[in-house]
Amino acid sequence: MPAELEEYDLVIIGTGSGNTIITPEFDSWKIAIIEKGVFGGTCLNRGCIPSKMLVHIANTIYEIETCEMLGIDASVTDIRWSDIQQRIFNRIDPISESGESYRAGLSNVTLYKGHARFLDNTKLEVDGKQLVAKNIVIATGAKPVLPEIPGLLETAFHTSDSIMRIDTLPESLVVVGGGYIATEMAYIFSSLGCKVTIIARSGQLLKAQDGEISEKFTEAFTKNVGVHLETHVELVSEDEDGRIQLTCTTPTGSISLCSDMLLIATGRAPATDDLNLVETDIAVKNGYIITDEQMRTNVPGVFALGDVTNPNQLKHAANAEARIVSHNLINSSEPMTVDLDPLPYAIFTNPQIAAVGATEEELQRLGKQYVKGCAQYSHVAYGWAMENSDGFCKVLADPKNGNILGAHIMGPHASTLIHQLVQGMKFGQNIKDLARGMLYVHPALSEVVENALLAACDACR
Repeated sequence: MPAELEEYDLVIIGTGSGNTIITPEFDSWKIAIIEKGVFGGTCLNRGCIPSKMLVHIANTIYEIETCEMLGIDASVTDIRWSDIQQRIFNRIDPISESGESYRAGLSNVTLYKGHARFLDNTKLEVDGKQLVAKNIVIATGAKPVLPEIPGLLETAFHTSDSIMRIDTLPESLVVVGGGYIATEMAYIFSSLGCKVTIIARSGQLLKAQDGEISEKFTEAFTKNVGVHLETHVELVSEDEDGRIQLTCTTPTGSISLCSDMLLIATGRAPATDDLNLVETDIAVKNGYIITDEQMRTNVPGVFALGDVTNPNQLKHAANAEARIVSHNLINSSEPMTVDLDPLPYAIFTNPQIAAVGATEEELQRLGKQYVKGCAQYSHVAYGWAMENSDGFCKVLADPKNGNILGAHIMGPHASTLIHQLVQGMKFGQNIKDLARGMLYVHPALSEVVENALLAACDACR
């Protein structure tokens, strides 16, 4: 017997940024929301929010443990992991629960808890129920990538989706990966007292960053965390005591590692493989759904947003795209286009990193002329007061007009300091405008940005 077909004006798959699409303008629409996991998506439940709450704790521990140089003798005597988790998830989980209850309580919204599969361009199936919609938004996000390591699937391991909710802290943790998730988690758990070892295939950590950032970050990070670079995991197993055994190859030979816990942090991929898109005409490339500047797919009435479309996989990008989709659904005759340029981001490890625009290597590959201005944290009063020895700001600019082509910061508060340079790129303020067009508070850490801009101005002469 055919399943009963329910008709909707709008179906949204995914409740991360996709949930923000629904505004009061949609009160007259019949809407379905489909979520196969926890309401609220990755950022709220297992990504940005809980990880940064843990980063704040790691930063606090770091400040305590390194304050001897300031003339203060202090140490962390106890880490109450259960209390840390309760503080975090007793705040996060109610947000997810209340969000789900609110949406489910709206008279024009039906919430489906289950796995969505496309049957054709307009029809979906959710746990045996069929839905047809005039408009569909795909906002399913991304999921961890699992490398093909022999024995991995037969061995206990965690990903970023689960590591923050473990019951007890391990004495030792091996992290496979060398990107932003790997380094953030390694920083967090090493600060919490775990013996952390990173295994990275590349020759440097954070290899996607500007080369100078990657090099200096790797040098700084390896002072506090064990790191094996250019290392491949050949075999993973679990012994009779539940400990993880790893066999690896390095440039100098084979090594064996043993750990209480294993974290796989080798990247994230768009969550499209289980949507059954083969039954549709929706265009996909390398797993990502292709959209235009109005966030429309090639199929009329089908939109997509967030990590499922954007390899940058940034929450602020997904939120911006959701606003465009929301507007364009209501105002189809006056659509808006998404503008993500310039797209800044930050990596909340230690040292912290923030960036916007091109790297020096990208400019070199393109044959683009540029000048560079660098400034050290230690050369400005506040950085000097902090005893910071490795932080720096780097500005890349067009020598002809002084426009900023890229900016990269490593050090405390990098994620805040970058915004002045983002503003300059966005609104066409060149390095001279930013360096001398206003006053900088003294002594504030923002003077490191001022000095980098001045250095770039000098290079233009």
